[in-house]
Amino acid sequence: MYQLTAVPASALVDEPVHIRAAGLPPLEMVMLKASLKDEKGNLFQSKAYYRANEAGELDLQQSPSLGGDYVGVHPMGLFWSLKPEKSFKRLLKQDVMNSPFWVTLDLCDSVSLDESAMSQPRASQKVQRWFSVPGMQRLQVREGRVRGALFLPPGEGPFPGIIDLFGGIGGLIEFRASLLAARGFAVLALAYIAYEDLPKYLMEVDLEYFEEAANLLLAHPKIQRPGIGVIGVSKGAEIGLAMACFLKQVVATICINGTTAIFQFPLKYKDMVIRPICSFIERIQMNALGLVRFLHLAGDPQDEQNQQSVLPLEKAQGPILFIVGENDECIKSREYAEQALHRLRSHGRNNGRMLAYPGAGHLIEPPFGPLCYASRNYNTPWPVVWGGDPPAHSAAQEHSWEEIQKFFRQHLVQTRSKL
Repeated sequence: MYQLTAVPASALVDEPVHIRAAGLPPLEMVMLKASLKDEKGNLFQSKAYYRANEAGELDLQQSPSLGGDYVGVHPMGLFWSLKPEKSFKRLLKQDVMNSPFWVTLDLCDSVSLDESAMSQPRASQKVQRWFSVPGMQRLQVREGRVRGALFLPPGEGPFPGIIDLFGGIGGLIEFRASLLAARGFAVLALAYIAYEDLPKYLMEVDLEYFEEAANLLLAHPKIQRPGIGVIGVSKGAEIGLAMACFLKQVVATICINGTTAIFQFPLKYKDMVIRPICSFIERIQMNALGLVRFLHLAGDPQDEQNQQSVLPLEKAQGPILFIVGENDECIKSREYAEQALHRLRSHGRNNGRMLAYPGAGHLIEPPFGPLCYASRNYNTPWPVVWGGDPPAHSAAQEHSWEEIQKFFRQHLVQTRSKL
């Protein structure tokens, strides 16, 4: 009797699942499959081939995959190797509070490249992957100009507060904020383009909008004072660094694959305007699959004519953590982080630190989620390549997620917090 177990069957998405099989013919080759449908019905699938041991058992914590979507011992490989059925779809959870992702695990006793010729699975198991915990709150934010969603952990607080920013994808992206709230932080997922009455396209970065959001967060009775953290990726990382430089409310900043200068659009704050570094459209590259590569689009912040666009990081009052993927195909994230650390040291500051991950791409997200190597953006006519090697990218997501939480606990949590 074929048996397939996955424990825990219901957990947060950043928790590992222990997958085992028993009752197999000794030394039999089998296939394990995973499948998931997002809220729009898009299908994501993965598969791997395993050989049972002499007792007819498999344990993915010990048994190596011999082929399929990954090779070697990877206990969560079926999750992080999920691929979209329709090319260039990105897996994004929309409703983070009320429903999980359902992942179906199938055990098949035939190994075939022809899916249609395969028999029904011998055993199946469903697991729930949640982005929230009981007692969490999600509060819609529509106050003044600020648009977003505030996630509060269970309990009375006060909780360390964080603003969460994504990049040029636009809209309101909530999955990282809700997951951080499940881990004890109060997080404002902040939209700034292509959401409700906000501008559809980014023409300038008005830092006073983000200051308004920071003040709004700090004014909430469940938010711990005196300062907040910011986490951002891509354009959101650039904005987060600008907040660290000019807003006294920001005391801890995480920059995931971002720039350290102003690019594409001017930054405005009160009477100050920082002009962007020039971009060179002719440097855009397109690979054999028709994917656009923006890696060489921007000018060099180190050039003399671009110095006025470089952010004055030495003004940041709190620590800054740079998380970079060395296989980032979108921006030169490691180069920018190294320039930032050099600038800090040249001003006698030691408040910067870099975590660099070989093989990781641009979109470093919470652990066990699949690599998005390329996807369509609402403001580009072609799919954009983000980069990343799936096993290395997955390892980076797992390690950096722990480091993100440690960083914010170290620099935001006060003794009176009930985190």
